[in-house]
Amino acid sequence: MSANFNTLADDLNLNKKMKKILFVATLAMTLFSCSKVKKGEFLITGTAKGIENGKTVILQKQDESGLTMVPVDTVKIKDGKFEIKGKINEPTFCSILLPEFSNGFGIIIENDEIKVEVNKDSIQNSIVSGTYNNDELYKFGQDTKKIKKKIDKKMMDFQTKNMPLFNEAQKNKDTAAISKIMKEANAIQKELTDSFDKYAESHPKSFISIFMINGMFQSPNMEIEKIKKLYNSLDEDLKNTSPGKRVKTQIEQFEKVSKAQKAKPVAVGTIAPDFSAKDPNGKMVSLKSSLGKVTLIDFWASWCGPCRKENPNVVALYNEFHSKGLNIVGVSLDEDLNEWKQAIVKDKITWIQISNLKKWQDPIAKMYNIEQIPTTFLLDASGRIIAQDLRGDELKAKVKALLG
Repeated sequence: MSANFNTLADDLNLNKKMKKILFVATLAMTLFSCSKVKKGEFLITGTAKGIENGKTVILQKQDESGLTMVPVDTVKIKDGKFEIKGKINEPTFCSILLPEFSNGFGIIIENDEIKVEVNKDSIQNSIVSGTYNNDELYKFGQDTKKIKKKIDKKMMDFQTKNMPLFNEAQKNKDTAAISKIMKEANAIQKELTDSFDKYAESHPKSFISIFMINGMFQSPNMEIEKIKKLYNSLDEDLKNTSPGKRVKTQIEQFEKVSKAQKAKPVAVGTIAPDFSAKDPNGKMVSLKSSLGKVTLIDFWASWCGPCRKENPNVVALYNEFHSKGLNIVGVSLDEDLNEWKQAIVKDKITWIQISNLKKWQDPIAKMYNIEQIPTTFLLDASGRIIAQDLRGDELKAKVKALLG
């Protein structure tokens, strides 16, 4: 009887354990089945406290050119909330725009549930969270603001202290003093880009890192070995994204150009390598088809202050000597077509202008080892480089002598 009673008790305990296991399993299945996000989809759940019903929320991303934002989805706010669902193949940088507020903020779309808290008083300070990459994006933004605030303070103090010295150096044409001040100013600004490099180095799984590395190609003092080291340290999943593949392609292109440069360097006495690119109207123009008795290749950009300051001198030179055989080919390191066009009109430039709109990644600039602008090359009728970086009266005298 005792043995049977114990057996019965054991059976009851076992049943209780089985019920617990079944309960936990059922609960887990219920939670899973109630998840708002299906496999291979993303869901943005947003709260927008204080924003009235009917206000528009637009999810947008860059088009294939990378120059224009295009809408992905548009929804309306209802009871202080909104949802955006969709599918995406890989993490993608996008933005959420609230047109009524004329502002927006960044978000990384990836297949998971992403939470957004809209700050109606400061839209750009809205909070995006819920996934690793978006948590990192928000933290990165906050850290960058702190660093930038610190750098801005240092730069303001530096300018207050050195502006009189800089003005005096300019007045006296003291290039050594100007160079020293500019070098110190650049060192302060470099603190920000250094923080980006450190982020990429310490976050090999973060989607932000691939964009930090891509941005390094924009620097005139680009270090390809540093870029390769950071890229190689990235998680394989990051390397296989579209931005990751673009960085790999840029590394390969740079090494290809570098190899060609070593075999045939661009220098005074050598034939200027031919190149071609589109003019502001989209027409392809080559150096070879643009040669005159004397040709000036002028690397510049609308955003380059020293370039714009030099342009009136180049305009005067062109107006005086073009009819006698001087041609100029301007190679712009712009990335915004409209800003480039506006600068051409404003500076009264009438000579040939071309650009790939890739800033420092411009293949022509890489071919010619351009590390700063303005940079110029003066060619004879055969296309041979006879001088580099002449300015003002010195350039005018050389052109005049070559034209006889």
